[in-house]
Amino acid sequence: MKRYLQYIIAVTFILLLPLYSSAAQAPSAGEVLPETKFAVPQEREARSYLGLSGGDFFEVPQIKSDVVIIEIMSMYCPFCQKEAANLNELYRMIEDNPKISKRIKMIGIGAGNSSYELKVFREKYKVPFPLIPDKDYKIHQAVGEVRTPYFIVASIEKGIARVIYSRLGGFEDVGLFLEEVIRLSGLEDRR
Repeated sequence: MKRYLQYIIAVTFILLLPLYSSAAQAPSAGEVLPETKFAVPQEREARSYLGLSGGDFFEVPQIKSDVVIIEIMSMYCPFCQKEAANLNELYRMIEDNPKISKRIKMIGIGAGNSSYELKVFREKYKVPFPLIPDKDYKIHQAVGEVRTPYFIVASIEKGIARVIYSRLGGFEDVGLFLEEVIRLSGLEDRR
């Protein structure tokens, strides 16, 4: 009888395990980016940069671009603050290159941050690309509650955003990172 009870407990545990381990994980390369709605930026320049025409919300595949670099960040994260200069340089490298400036866009998602907090961060670090608030952590949860800064690069084809890069932490060499994004996305092949 004791062995039977142990067997029942073990089977019950195995059957219930998926209920407790169903937390989202960070999207991996090759996966479709989780469907997530973002608040449309209030700033006209940000809407224009992303190619958004109206509405209250948008999804990554609606961005007028072939590739979107997404930084999951927080204004309170010291690593995100340190990485801001690299991201600003990356933005400038993309925008200064007419072959890719319309094909690669960048956004930052402020996990737990309000619009006001992101405005303070944007002004302090002179961030030129859109920062999207995620005050209630819904986007953060959809991408696996990753630590910050976390980078996801999605290639957009036929209305689908497919992850081509997913990694925690910053990058030391901005030029090498951009080369990797171009290589992984196949932008060189799609000219």
